[in-house]
Amino acid sequence: MKFQILKIAKQRAVNALAIVIPAIFFPVAACAEEAIIALAANFKDTADKLEADFESRTGHDIILTAGSTGKLYAQIVNGAPFDIFLAADQVRPRLLEERNKIVQGSRFTFATGRLVLWSSDASRLNNTNGAVILSDGDFRRLAIANPDLAPYGAAAREVMQNLGTWEVLQSKIVMGENISQGFTFVATGNAELGFVALSSVLANDEYSGSYWEPPPVLYTPIKQDAVWLKRAENNKAAQDFLAYLKSDDARAIIADLGYRIE
Repeated sequence: MKFQILKIAKQRAVNALAIVIPAIFFPVAACAEEAIIALAANFKDTADKLEADFESRTGHDIILTAGSTGKLYAQIVNGAPFDIFLAADQVRPRLLEERNKIVQGSRFTFATGRLVLWSSDASRLNNTNGAVILSDGDFRRLAIANPDLAPYGAAAREVMQNLGTWEVLQSKIVMGENISQGFTFVATGNAELGFVALSSVLANDEYSGSYWEPPPVLYTPIKQDAVWLKRAENNKAAQDFLAYLKSDDARAIIADLGYRIE
């Protein structure tokens, strides 16, 4: 497996006083570094905003690499040069912890995802009729992320199983490798409906559309965990980004873009 990621890290010894930003009491780094972050595709739009805010506060550089949680996990196990992993579940971060591939004590939940059934048709869905539409099956295609690779896909399958529509709708389901591909299927008209992350809907306001949010009791909460990978335990940018991710300012950005924060 080849990874086309060029990591350039420069450290300069600089004797300077740390500058404190009152909003979150976060110090500007005296020695700016770079960190490569592997993140679940559902979090990419939110991470773009966090990246800009973090870099302006600290001087560090962040490189974002998005994909399905399952594939990113496999890449990390096989030696991909990532410094932080922002997963869409708790399973893979826990497995990395068991494999002794993360900095001890670094795993924490940074967001809980919200699943929605979305249509690019502004009049098709409302906050009560999604289950009826799935039951009626009056559509050609329903997009979901691959349940074996993407936690949002697994959640979509769980919703349909609990509604009794999973087996019935098999012939109509089209699967994307990750949640972003599922969103694209609906946005481009290749599927009339799709289970996507609420964050994707809120971040892409050029698509009007409509959505139904399944009751949380229909699927296991999509708790998303972050880990600091052991190969980067001396990377100050990685350490500072994880500290920033726990700050009130970062948590406000995450909540505004469609996640639950505990």
